[in-house]
Amino acid sequence: MNFADRIRAELKRAALSIGAPSNIDPLVERPRDPMHADWASNIAMVLARPLKRKPAEIATAIRDAISLADAGVDRIEIAGPGFLNFRLDPAAVANTVRDIVAANENFGRGSEGEHCPVVVEFVSANPTGPLHVGHGRQAALGDAISSLLEWTGWHVSREYYYNDAGVQIDNLELSVRAHIDAGDGEAVIPEGGYHGEYIREIASRYDASTLETVRNFAVRALRAEQDLDLQAFGVQFDTYYLESSLYIDGKVRETVERLIANDQTYEKDGALWLRTTDYGDDKDRVMRKSDGTYTYFVPDVAYHVTKWQRGFTRAINVQGADHHGTTTRVRAGLRALHMGIPEGYPEYALHQMVTIVKQGDEVKISKRAGSYVTVRDLIDWVGRDAVRFFFLMRKGDSPLIFDVDLALSQSEENPVYYVQMAHARMSGIFRVGELDAAKMDISAVDLSVLTEPEEQDLIKQLIDFPAEVDGAAKALEPHRITAYALDTARLAHAWYHKHHVLGEPAPVMSARLALARATQIVIRNTLGLLGISAPERM
Repeated sequence: MNFADRIRAELKRAALSIGAPSNIDPLVERPRDPMHADWASNIAMVLARPLKRKPAEIATAIRDAISLADAGVDRIEIAGPGFLNFRLDPAAVANTVRDIVAANENFGRGSEGEHCPVVVEFVSANPTGPLHVGHGRQAALGDAISSLLEWTGWHVSREYYYNDAGVQIDNLELSVRAHIDAGDGEAVIPEGGYHGEYIREIASRYDASTLETVRNFAVRALRAEQDLDLQAFGVQFDTYYLESSLYIDGKVRETVERLIANDQTYEKDGALWLRTTDYGDDKDRVMRKSDGTYTYFVPDVAYHVTKWQRGFTRAINVQGADHHGTTTRVRAGLRALHMGIPEGYPEYALHQMVTIVKQGDEVKISKRAGSYVTVRDLIDWVGRDAVRFFFLMRKGDSPLIFDVDLALSQSEENPVYYVQMAHARMSGIFRVGELDAAKMDISAVDLSVLTEPEEQDLIKQLIDFPAEVDGAAKALEPHRITAYALDTARLAHAWYHKHHVLGEPAPVMSARLALARATQIVIRNTLGLLGISAPERM
């Protein structure tokens, strides 16, 4: 039980002892200014009306009824109209180091299998070219969200949806054919077609004698290309789902027929429309155009039916902000099927664009892709760890400026270098001391000597890791973890610079070695959750 839970439990017990309603659920939160307290509660104000007493009186009564030892606090102060401010007991704080070291790689993890299966779909790029940096941000977000859910007890399936049907694939085929027909000459790419060296390469590798169509060959080649992009980024998927299979297996047809049978459609101007306004959309949407082809959201609805039928009662889609308009109509289509699919299915985590800056100027073009910077360009420039960390530093719905020069610098200004250096410094303590951190036995170490302000601040930060993971998982916001990593590194560096570990008196050295080990564990777990390495040397 963490300190917030301990304080909450004692608050409830104390409140009940002075006549509070049995359903009281005390709020315990961080004060805005940490100088005021470690934790605070407004329970006295909440109970003023039901107890018909002044908040200050209630606060005094609750404070007097609380067991400081059970709450893990050193003192309780009453502020303002009746706020209860809690200062943690330094010895209780220090003793949590033992729990961190004992839990090791499991520190911060919830109970496995605690929740139902969830499918997280991300990247899902058209197989028409190498993955661009927007796909890279999506890959980092989707993988980190998946890891956060896994850490908090969800059974996660990572899924990639290949849009291998539709106009974009027609244009891909025409683009490759243009190079095949041109031979060594200059290819004339049709309007809407694809440019870049990769199209020329595909055309040069095509062998008509195999009887494989240009279309299938190009899609297969670009799927392999994107697989290499994902491997370079360290992302693996459990399932690859083909849009084309929805047509081949009749899923699109079945979905449309069910919507018609449910009287959720009507015909107008030769097209088939879905009554999406019945489900919150601003206007009804065309499902089947007058030429007989389906609009792009129809296979999306059919695809999400398969997710539901595969047992995923929770589905999360990580997509670019340009998909914002499709969320309502896909959800409307699913509800109109009358299959028991809930209103908020699927959930969406949308992200904004990425701007790449190098030597102060925006970089827009990659020679290989022709018109955009690829994920592999970025990985080649700065490495996988930096790309992942930078992509996760900002909230997904905020635009991201990726500074290549900053990502390459070996300085405190480079956030990923700063965090990894903190881990390396903790590891270096054991290397210099010729000690095996993994074999440390701290069961008999007196941790109460860890009383320095920098030590207490660092330990309080470390023990917040499980709560940070839980909060980030619930909000689907991995940027909270990069922020936590930076704050932890800052406190670790401050402690490292101010206090010696090796060569100190035995009780102090043993306790500080334990703290170094706990810090090493938490930073490693934090980086691991983000898919980033924790080097022992820098």
